[in-house]
Amino acid sequence: MAQVQRMSRLMIKTLRDDPADAETLNHKLLVRAGYVRRTAAGIWTWLPLGKKVLENITRVVREEMDAIGGQEVLLPALLPKESYDASGRYDEYGDLLFRLKDRKGAEYLLGPTHEEIFTQVVKDQITSYKDLPVILYQIQTKYRDEARPRAGVLRGREFQMKDSYSFDTTDEGLIEAYQLHRAAYIRIFERLGLDHRIVSAVSGAMGGSASEEFLAPAPAGEDTFVDCPACDYAANTEAVTFKATPADGSAHGPVEELDTPDTPTIETLAAHLGVPASATLKNLLVKVDGEIVAVGVPGDREVDLGKLGEHLAPAVVELVTAEDFEGRPDLVRGYVGPQGLEKVRYIADPRIAPGTAWITGANKPGTHAKNVVCGRDFEVDDYLDVVVVEAGDPCPRCGTGLKLDRAIEIGHIFQLGRKFADAFQLDVLGQNGKPVRVTMGSYGIGVSRAVAALAEQTADAQGLCWPREIAPADVHLVAAGKALQTELALDVAEKLGAAGVRVLVDDRAGVSPGVKFTDAELIGVPKILVAGRRSAEGVLELKDRRTGEREELTVDEAIARLVAQD
Repeated sequence: MAQVQRMSRLMIKTLRDDPADAETLNHKLLVRAGYVRRTAAGIWTWLPLGKKVLENITRVVREEMDAIGGQEVLLPALLPKESYDASGRYDEYGDLLFRLKDRKGAEYLLGPTHEEIFTQVVKDQITSYKDLPVILYQIQTKYRDEARPRAGVLRGREFQMKDSYSFDTTDEGLIEAYQLHRAAYIRIFERLGLDHRIVSAVSGAMGGSASEEFLAPAPAGEDTFVDCPACDYAANTEAVTFKATPADGSAHGPVEELDTPDTPTIETLAAHLGVPASATLKNLLVKVDGEIVAVGVPGDREVDLGKLGEHLAPAVVELVTAEDFEGRPDLVRGYVGPQGLEKVRYIADPRIAPGTAWITGANKPGTHAKNVVCGRDFEVDDYLDVVVVEAGDPCPRCGTGLKLDRAIEIGHIFQLGRKFADAFQLDVLGQNGKPVRVTMGSYGIGVSRAVAALAEQTADAQGLCWPREIAPADVHLVAAGKALQTELALDVAEKLGAAGVRVLVDDRAGVSPGVKFTDAELIGVPKILVAGRRSAEGVLELKDRRTGEREELTVDEAIARLVAQD
């Protein structure tokens, strides 16, 4: 017996116009169709239809997690500060944490993720290698104090997430758990009907030896990823690497200083000398945990500060200010060059390869230098891929020009290793009776983000268009007319419900057929069954919401067709 929802009794209010503050498709349609309601910036109320969609996604996630041996738990959202102090993440998270104190002054936070607490739970509950491996998971509300919540439920301050964690005594066991999760995620997103890409990612502050993201391509996505049209390479832009070949620098003459007044930018320098920006060396000064660091990239490229931050995590990276130049005569604003820099760490993109020659700052006001050769006139302390990736950049695997696309991150898996086990001294007794340090994996799925991603990917000009697995009903039954149509619609709805078909029936009195049809398209249930002009003959119209195909069927035929799709 499946539920029959009558719209005459359902708390739903549809809107004809988009909300004034809505920019993305999911924000517009989820509000207009009565799935969610904004409570405050980044905080949303899930209304009855929205809660059903959310629960359907949760059900799919839970079934696939259980299938790989996951054990579901529920941890608190209110967490003690001490746990995050132990891992160092209380400070690393910065302004993203919601922090609070109780009436006694004890400090707490609202959990953004739960690696620390899961580690402590396992430390308390498991003492022997015989109890491992284990996979634990929860589906719970998380909190992050986003500076600019946007895109409806896509980026909120409160959101639903499945986070799971694997624990094992060996690296081989970690890899096996990682692959189990990877396969489970593929099944989950296929069942949800989400077009997705698995891309290489950087672990950043999470640490660990490997990580991959699951991305749902969509124009509203906040992530940019690259795709190679010639091979199967795909990666988050922060994980793209560039392989440089050292050049022969012996052909270049000695360093020559150039008089270049009023040329503090690459644009003004290139115009003054009549050279392409790619012939110049851009040196960006940043502060890494307060220490000034220079970052060198070709003059025609930009430094990706997010990428730089991921490479240097957990250190805090920020741009220098005018005050940082005070008392530093060796740092001449607008004319910095790597040659002769003292007490400044120099990071360079691999494109600044040994033997390459550049035009760059001469560390004197109004002066640049040419024939500045890497490896001869300056040394690079660390090579990091830090440029903003552009379309056409070579694929690291095959060399073909890469394509750029926007996407929504819907999942992320990490081989954490022993970072958190070290922080909490998570050991178990090994086979030889000696302590063994446990290794961990961390695996997340954005449950509420999946709702937004599906809305972005599947909606059309008329409204939402849910895949059947997660739709709030299997069929939207519309009584388009008078009492006869309503009576027939309700009778058919009861028969469908008894046969296990989930039904949303529009039996609202005083609502025109046009409004009912518009709402049915907007709400997006995959099948629309209409009790209309031929109701007296026992004939209904069945419409496929996605394709628009229609056909007339008798009541018995319509019921049989809808039951058979189960």
